[in-house]
Amino acid sequence: MIRFHAKVLRPASQEEWTFIRLTDEASKELPSRGMVSVEGTIGNAPFQATLEPDGQGGHWLKIKPDLLQAAGANPGDMVALAIMPMSQEPEPEVPDDFATALASAPDKARMTWADITPAARRDWIFWITSGKKAETRANRILVACDKLAKGNRRACCFDRSGMYSKSLSCPVAQDDQPS
Repeated sequence: MIRFHAKVLRPASQEEWTFIRLTDEASKELPSRGMVSVEGTIGNAPFQATLEPDGQGGHWLKIKPDLLQAAGANPGDMVALAIMPMSQEPEPEVPDDFATALASAPDKARMTWADITPAARRDWIFWITSGKKAETRANRILVACDKLAKGNRRACCFDRSGMYSKSLSCPVAQDDQPS
């Protein structure tokens, strides 16, 4: 079990969720510099989540409002966390637009999708949803279906750590904004 304390932060974008940055020591105990699915507690509130890489060899955790409330915490509070990698990768939620495209894709695409691991499916989904523009996302869905139909099991050019492409990074916290 990895135990540490971290400050609950609110994104500078004023969104309703919060996040924590794992300490360097906690991140180093994880099996990967990329996404890692964990289970544990924030305060006494149990949770399961996928930690995201911060692009600098560490990790961060998005905390939805219901989990923050269950933990009895608020932005700015220090919270105790206890986490451990999950023994089995959870099945990712497939976005509706990709599920629709996959349903009408060639049989080989659906067979490849069904045969890859949940972690590989998560990578495909993250690659698709990480596009900032709607047309980028739509194009990535087409490319994904085509590549899956050709038997490709991994999303091309996807840097799981965010250290090279900077496609993954920790949100900027309100506290980190220049005055």
